[in-house]
Amino acid sequence: MNLLASMRYLVALSEHRHFGRAAQACYITQPALSNALRALEGEFGVVIVKRGRTYAGLTHEGEAVLAAAHRMLHENEVLQQLLKSEEAHPRGSLRMAAVPTAIPILTRFAGRLQARHPGIAPTVLSMSSVELETGLESLSLDIALGYTERMHVREVKLTAWPQSIEHYFLVRRSAHTQSLQIGEPMGWAEAGRLPLCLLTPEMHNRAILDQAFAMAGVAVAPAIETNSVLTLALSVGAGEVCAVLPGAMVDAIRSHGGLEALPLVAPEVRTSIGFMTQTAVRPSRALEAALALIQSPEWQQEVAAHSGSLRGTASFIS
Repeated sequence: MNLLASMRYLVALSEHRHFGRAAQACYITQPALSNALRALEGEFGVVIVKRGRTYAGLTHEGEAVLAAAHRMLHENEVLQQLLKSEEAHPRGSLRMAAVPTAIPILTRFAGRLQARHPGIAPTVLSMSSVELETGLESLSLDIALGYTERMHVREVKLTAWPQSIEHYFLVRRSAHTQSLQIGEPMGWAEAGRLPLCLLTPEMHNRAILDQAFAMAGVAVAPAIETNSVLTLALSVGAGEVCAVLPGAMVDAIRSHGGLEALPLVAPEVRTSIGFMTQTAVRPSRALEAALALIQSPEWQQEVAAHSGSLRGTASFIS
């Protein structure tokens, strides 16, 4: 039995929650995956997978084996990158994730990282805060971009690299602009009375907005709810609804004509966004390169220009 391969199959099954899809992701047949997992159970003398007509999850012992699998695969990747990389040329994969509204920042970062180090292959994922935190804890993610105010939700110790303080904007259609413009401030109470497209309630961004509306004394019933930031942004241009977006998302749709973004005030809502990694985990060569870029003046200037209040971006201002 190839222990490392079997551990990889277990991780795939946990991620896909389906034997067939897990086998497909591992480029093996479903019987081969099932046999490898049975061999793994024989190796440790415990039942790992709850079996029924469909995948039913992992046993308590299986969860312990899964945690060990994540650690083994992480250490294997660290070693592989150490052996394959040259001093100034890191090589290897890097799994990154961001909360949906921070995806524009992470995508920009991944592009800069890959241009600086062509040997690094970033994977960019969009996740809810809970999924992101689970990924950092399990080591299925190397680095994540999210709400640093949630760093203490889990017991695992995280290190943060602050990126921006997000401001929020009411984005709506405007017949008087050829490109997206930043207009005069609007109160949250006034915004709450407009037809809105908002993220679904399980998203932390939605909790931030609901709290702001509550502080302004309005109860919001969204016209549209979605877990997709693409839907969130495009719904404004496609219909008569408005959306509340952070600075990074406003920057991402800057080329769209016929839209205006109004800074939301009363109350002033500011949210810290930062990169996070596990503190006690030995970083791979790819992660070391990513952390060096994060702390570079060039990146810090770029992220400041494309998130936050956006007031320093002259092309936006009406």
